[in-house]
Amino acid sequence: MSDDPARETIRLDKWLFQARFLKSRGLAADLIQDGKIRVNGQPTDKPARAVGAGDVLTFALHGRVRVLRILGLGDRRGPAPEAQGLYEDLAPEPGAPAARQAPPAAPSLE
Repeated sequence: MSDDPARETIRLDKWLFQARFLKSRGLAADLIQDGKIRVNGQPTDKPARAVGAGDVLTFALHGRVRVLRILGLGDRRGPAPEAQGLYEDLAPEPGAPAARQAPPAAPSLE
């Protein structure tokens, strides 16, 4: 998180609700209090944790690990297309072919 005092922030539980990841703020707060969310790589258990644009959230939900960069805060819990504009999904799509890495080079015998 930035030290910029002018940075706009919102409660983590409210953002998860507005971005339509959970059906209520109460469910969002429960997920957070269970310690199942990381903000910028740091675990948090505080639903009131302030988050803003640029923060990266990591959490498992509905059998999938989500890695998101917050792009906007939102003013309300709007329709899905509006909610999808609040974040950038950084995790690969499930079932998408993983980028293949070259196998390690064989050790030289010289």
